[in-house]
Amino acid sequence: MLRIDINQPTYTIPQDNPFGNEIWSYGLRNPWRISFDRDTGDLFIADVGQSAREEVNVQPASSNGGENYGWQVMEGSLCTTEGCDQAGLTLPVFEYDHGQGCSITGGEVYRGMAYPELNGTYLFADYCQGTIWGLRQNGGQWEGSVLLSTFYQVLTFGEAGDG
Repeated sequence: MLRIDINQPTYTIPQDNPFGNEIWSYGLRNPWRISFDRDTGDLFIADVGQSAREEVNVQPASSNGGENYGWQVMEGSLCTTEGCDQAGLTLPVFEYDHGQGCSITGGEVYRGMAYPELNGTYLFADYCQGTIWGLRQNGGQWEGSVLLSTFYQVLTFGEAGDG
């Protein structure tokens, strides 16, 4: 994942990037939509797996960057190489196997007022199954649940001005 400053006539590299170049974090296979929580600044990354797992990674707003999300040594929390070492890796906060879907579509953290029970819930979907999920923290643990099963192939989400 790259991080650049576009608030200049020509883009610049932020001086606090962890590797001294554009790279902010690595070890992602195919992030399909990332979004920031408008209240916390946390970054949500939906990463499409290869053959076994789909995953959600959360990078706290307090991060200094440099996270290694594990690809190609890991797919979700599963080792893809014999004798893999998870030391130093940032594992996903949520994952599901290909029995539940095959291609994650990242979404947004709901911060609207129309559905107060969803406040703070990260909404995402599976393209192949049409399943819409909700993910939220409960007592420091991340919990995901199916909110809706549809016949749609969800490609993207959008956030309205009111959250």
